[in-house]
This record gives sequence, structure tokens and C-alpha cells, in this order.
Amino acid sequence: MSAPATTAGRTGRTGPRRGNWIRYARITAAVLAALAGWQLLAQFRVNLWLRFSQFPTVTETAREFARRLGTATYWQDVSDSLTRIVGGFALAAVLGVAIGTALARSPVVSDLCGPLLEVLRPIPAIALVPVAILLFPSNEQGIVFITFTAAFFPVTVSTRHAVQALTPVWEEAVRTMGGGRWRVLRSVVLPGALPGILGGLSVGIGVSWICVISAEMISGEYGVGYRTWQDYTIVDYPGVFVGMATIGLLGRLTSTVERLGRRLTRWLPRTERGPGASAGGRARWRTVRTAVGEPS
Repeated sequence: MSAPATTAGRTGRTGPRRGNWIRYARITAAVLAALAGWQLLAQFRVNLWLRFSQFPTVTETAREFARRLGTATYWQDVSDSLTRIVGGFALAAVLGVAIGTALARSPVVSDLCGPLLEVLRPIPAIALVPVAILLFPSNEQGIVFITFTAAFFPVTVSTRHAVQALTPVWEEAVRTMGGGRWRVLRSVVLPGALPGILGGLSVGIGVSWICVISAEMISGEYGVGYRTWQDYTIVDYPGVFVGMATIGLLGRLTSTVERLGRRLTRWLPRTERGPGASAGGRARWRTVRTAVGEPS
């Protein structure tokens, strides 16, 4: 009777591992196919409806990337861009969660601040570059302000909706046991709204990257966006693609907010993806997502 159990155990461990290898192979094949297409189109200067005659090839871009990795200027630009986005995003995360929670919990705050925020929210953060130039004495502070503004509104709105969607039963249970306002906030409101807050943070940091690069192109003196635009003005197209690749890699690095969110919300009931997922598990997960204000 022990042999079938051992075989089943081996099969259970081997199945997911083999599935992961197949998935990684598909991802690798897709990336290699895209690079091969880029190399061929640029190398043979294909000009159909799209024009690839001035595109650098993959090998030219890779050589330029390797050269710049050995220069201090490249790492200075990366450091400047990361400093700007971390500073602006951290400030937006703290204030966005605090103000979003206050808007959802306090009618006074909602009446005083809600209309103003709704008027300012549709304005693209990059459109505030002239305002930042007028307000702040240095370009550095202005770029951090643009980055902060880009992340602030997604975090605030997501937090407000997540807190408003919480079921009142949880708060009533804590108050019945003698919990005060701060105990409710610490034990019910913030943990219950955490999935929605993390969704806003994930969106906010993506928008922040778009705006910090754009702000550096317009009014920066250093940074990846500034260097990419400078390369374009001097017709250094391999440098432009190096800048684009750097922006993509840095954006991927800062997307760890989403992975951190999965770790912080491990207490939520989850279900396996794919055809093997149970109907009961999917129903429970839809119920939790509805409770925290996310679409099912």
C-alpha cells in the first residue's frame, strides 16, 4: 500500500515543477523571438508601413549598453531617477493612505477636501510641470513633486473605496468587545482595506515612473529620462534604446510592490488558477474581493 502513495507523492511534486519549466520556456521563446525580429528588421533596414531604417540593431544596442555600464554617468543617472521616484512615492503612499482613510471615515474631511481632490484628480501630473517650476526653487524638488502627485491620487482613491466597502459587521464586533476608534482603525479598517490599498500603490508607482521620466525629459538636469532625451537630440539612437531598456528594467524592479502585496495578504483565502480550481474556492475568493471593493 505504500508504493502507490510514494508514486503519487512524486507525481504531485513533479507536475507543478514540469509546468513551471514549460512556462519559463514559453517566456524565453517569446523574448528571443521578439529580439530576433528586431535584429532582422533593423539589420535589413526594412521600410514598409513602419520604418526600421534608422533603428539600431540588437547587437549595437547591447554593445552600447555594455559600454555605459562601465561609466559613472550611467549609474549617476540611475541613482538620480531612483532617488526621485522613491522620495515622491513614499510621501504619496503615506499621505494617500492617511487622507483616503480620513475621506472614507470622516464626513467633515470628505466635505472639506473631497470636492477639491475631485477637481484636481483629472489633471495629468505631467501637466503640472509649469506649476512645479513656478513653485519650487530647484528642478529637483519640482520633479519629486510631479512624482508625488502622480502616485497620490491613485493611492488616495483606492484607499477611500476600499475603506468604504468594508462590511460594518467587523467594526461593530470590535466595538462590542470594548474597542475604541484607534483599535477599530488598527484591527479592522487597515487590514480589511489592505488589498485595495496595495492595488492603489501598484498603480501609483507605475504612473510615477511615467511622470518622473517625462519630467526629467522636460526640466531635468540628470536622470535616465534626461539622458534618453539628450541621446535623441544628438541622434545617438543606440543610446536612446539603452535608456528605454533601463527604464523598463527599473520599472520592473520597483514593481515589487505587487509581490509584497501578495505576501502581506497571505491570510486571504485563495484558490489555484486554471481548470483544477474548485468552484467553492472561486466563490469564496469573489466574496472577499467584493468585500474589499475589488471587482470580482
